[in-house]
Amino acid sequence: MGIVDTVTTLAQLPTLLKLKKGMQLRPLEEKDCLGAQVERNAELYGQSRAITFEGRTVNWSEFNSLSNQFAHSLKNQGLRAGDTASVFMENRIEFLAMVIALNKLGVTAALINTNLSGKPLAHCISVTKSKKCIVGEERSEPLSGVKDELDLKDGQDFLFVRDQGQSSSPNWAIDVSELSESQETSNPTDTEERTLGETALYIFTSGTTGLPKAAIMSNRRYMSSAALAAVAGLKCTPDDTLYLCLPLYHTTGLLIGAGSAFHSGAGMFIRRKFSASNFLDEVRENNCTCLVYIGELCRYLTNSQSTPTDKNNPLRSMMGNGMRPDVWMDFKNRYGIKRVCELYGSSEGNIAFANLLNKDCTVGMTSIEHILVKYDVHNDEIIRNSSNLCIEAEPGEPGLLLGKITDEAVFEGYTDSSATEGKIIRNAIEEGDAWFNTGDLMKTVDVGFTLGYPHYQFVDRVGDTFRWKSENVSTNEVGEIINAFHQIKFCNIYGVEIPGADGRAGMAAITLNDDVADLDLNEFSNFVNSELPKYAVPIFLRIQSDIEVTGTFKMLKGDLREQGYDKDQFTDPVYVMKNGEETYSDLDDDYLSTISAGQAGY
Repeated sequence: MGIVDTVTTLAQLPTLLKLKKGMQLRPLEEKDCLGAQVERNAELYGQSRAITFEGRTVNWSEFNSLSNQFAHSLKNQGLRAGDTASVFMENRIEFLAMVIALNKLGVTAALINTNLSGKPLAHCISVTKSKKCIVGEERSEPLSGVKDELDLKDGQDFLFVRDQGQSSSPNWAIDVSELSESQETSNPTDTEERTLGETALYIFTSGTTGLPKAAIMSNRRYMSSAALAAVAGLKCTPDDTLYLCLPLYHTTGLLIGAGSAFHSGAGMFIRRKFSASNFLDEVRENNCTCLVYIGELCRYLTNSQSTPTDKNNPLRSMMGNGMRPDVWMDFKNRYGIKRVCELYGSSEGNIAFANLLNKDCTVGMTSIEHILVKYDVHNDEIIRNSSNLCIEAEPGEPGLLLGKITDEAVFEGYTDSSATEGKIIRNAIEEGDAWFNTGDLMKTVDVGFTLGYPHYQFVDRVGDTFRWKSENVSTNEVGEIINAFHQIKFCNIYGVEIPGADGRAGMAAITLNDDVADLDLNEFSNFVNSELPKYAVPIFLRIQSDIEVTGTFKMLKGDLREQGYDKDQFTDPVYVMKNGEETYSDLDDDYLSTISAGQAGY
């Protein structure tokens, strides 16, 4: 085992050396951008597939030409280098062409979550000071509801992009699709003036509370991260095709997915939204060799009905984030995928990890200077010593991950300067230093021979860990175990307050498998009592028809925490493991009153 592990790891050396040579930071003033990269692909791989979407395929030459037509139209509408334009469109060819068109002009694309409406939608367009709002036909209705709240003019600053042609451009927007059809397909000269230091994108963080924050992403950060994904992650070439169903307004879809294709010349098969039932058929029909994933997507596929032929597909490599250990091996073995490049990072962060050595159940390694520091989960604060400096966590002990801010690891921050400063920990290890606070607990893991690089495993988001019975309970770790119960499709773990008890008791919002009508409470009780430490066994169960997630499949906890076990706020069945008992039973009004009075004895 050790010899095989060593040989397998050493086999990665040529790729890592190539990556190290190619990842030297290029000067910010150097002229290059995403648009120029697409132009190079059009020259090198012009007739090769760039994108397949809903039965339509464009090659790299056609994709570049469409982007150029959009760029010329946008320039005619008054957009210039240094401006910002919001893009509010679903996954499709025109979305990517519009992002590239803006980039060629030096205009920052503010990528708006297509699930937004009302105040959050208006906020995202306004906070980026967008000069224009580019809206897809499919999203024109929610935009119409907030356009009067924006500092944009009807009939001038809203640009409409046709989709399936079911509705025409509203009178408050200009049909940029129609205008672009008559434009030249030649590369705009503006692209030659673009630099790596220019801001390419605003990507909004997908927090579960508060209004989204716009994270800044330069051409350099996008292109260097995309190079890592293509060269050392997916290891894709122009002969590969990526299966991409994640939202392109988010980093994983746009950077890891489209970015790998832009860098390597690989093709993309893209979907508007993920579909478990269509997944394998589309992979096979389009000869998709690489998958870009989010952990919950993999959990959906793992929970779907399996067949003996699932392994019969062309997938060889996958890259993404959030693949939990309880799903990892089942997914990898079921679909016959040889390489899982799990990564860790954030839209705004200055530090990223990648499982470049193809080790199981790890986010891999990083070359960025970082530290794990001791964290008091109960009080939600960093533990400091008598000199008010952070204390480094012990090997294998979960600690808060900090990434050192340097010239090589820049924290580009948000459009909101106060939000930017709020993510920086100063004077952490020594006077005058500055570190990006990831807000995540990580730990080192032993995965065998690693060329001297320690490997890490994600533990939890700070705040997603609660303290009960004087012990720290990790929501992810409990969730992984409960998800293994055969009747359960998904579960969402969080802590709730009980009067008269210290800390927070565990509660699990559970969705049952499609063929399960009722949870077997006796069997499930035996399962959690045998598989979990007593302090980690959820006190309450809430059975939901479905679990609410964000557009990137992150489970939402905010409302669940607020509602707790208050049955007046919802109609879902609720069960409780009463103090001193080992089997769940209905949470009746009498026992709820006992809990509320602080007399349950927890």
